[in-house]
Amino acid sequence: MEHQINSGNTMQTAHLFSPLAIRNLTLKNRIVLSPMQQYSSVDGFASDWHLVHLGSRAVGGAGLIITECASVHPSARSTTHDIGMWKDEHIEKWQQINAFVHEQGTAVAIQLGHFGSKASRSHPNDGFEYLDEHKNGWQTVSSSPIAPFPGMSIPREVSIEEISGIINEFRNAALRAVKAGFDSIELHFAHGYLVHQFLSKLINQRSDIYGGSFENRTRLGLEIVEAVRQVIPNEMPLFVRISAVDYVESESAWTLEESIQFARFLKEKGVDVITASAGGFSWVDKSKLSEGYQVPLSEAIKAQTGIFTGAVGLITKAHTADDVIKNGNADLVVIAREHLRNPYFAINAGIELGVPVNIPWQYKRAY
Repeated sequence: MEHQINSGNTMQTAHLFSPLAIRNLTLKNRIVLSPMQQYSSVDGFASDWHLVHLGSRAVGGAGLIITECASVHPSARSTTHDIGMWKDEHIEKWQQINAFVHEQGTAVAIQLGHFGSKASRSHPNDGFEYLDEHKNGWQTVSSSPIAPFPGMSIPREVSIEEISGIINEFRNAALRAVKAGFDSIELHFAHGYLVHQFLSKLINQRSDIYGGSFENRTRLGLEIVEAVRQVIPNEMPLFVRISAVDYVESESAWTLEESIQFARFLKEKGVDVITASAGGFSWVDKSKLSEGYQVPLSEAIKAQTGIFTGAVGLITKAHTADDVIKNGNADLVVIAREHLRNPYFAINAGIELGVPVNIPWQYKRAY
């Protein structure tokens, strides 16, 4: 049921604060904390930073918290300071974090991924530079020995045998996520990382069963979904984040039409939500970006496939977010940087939209 608010003599609906049921999980509103790397981990472990970072956005009223991308193997990390879910010892801290988030009435998902050839970098405070094996880095892998950006080290083409191992790493990470008490999992197939490096012909030059045709290039992503779906509870929702377009002018670039067909395949395999981001193989001209500039991507995928979608991309205003839901452009609004500036975005959005919101009793004196 949607929250009704009185405005003079008319009744308005704040669609952003309507609940959403996905399998057995019901989100109290449509506001999602987008995954954002914090580079604050040692050996893949979550820390008190993550407890406070994620917990404060739950206190702030978000309906769903999605963690930063947790790597499924040490060599899958972007930097040595990324969180991971490659060993059982990682579970305990997440149990503590998830318990606190749940106390706020917020659901929590973990994003799992592999950075592929965009791995082995130094901490952002140290320049975010690519590290070779002589500088505590490692040999990166990809679908083909092609670097996404000039100046990057050339990755090694991953073998079919290694692909089976990577799929198993996703499976094992998903099992740990269930034990850690997460409500959902999001698989990161976007932003020029490993699975995206298989999807796009800009990178994928393989001639085996994982390259060439659309069916072959989507094979890895679909096999990861199958492996994860097999080991998580049937009632647990499964999200996938994709780059709906490459933002590269090339006949080899991944297209929205391919994303729509991929979304159909993902839905058949048991995926419930597609977060429609974009890019990853080029620098986007930020002067051309505007509020909600990627919303049409989620709208097209939702309209053509019927799958739930999340809209992401410079959504900073309560009314913009509400319009996304009201207009049927997406089912969730996934907010990144604005959540860094304003951990209490959901509470403030509810007040701005005139919706009664649950404010923690410890903070009520401020409202």
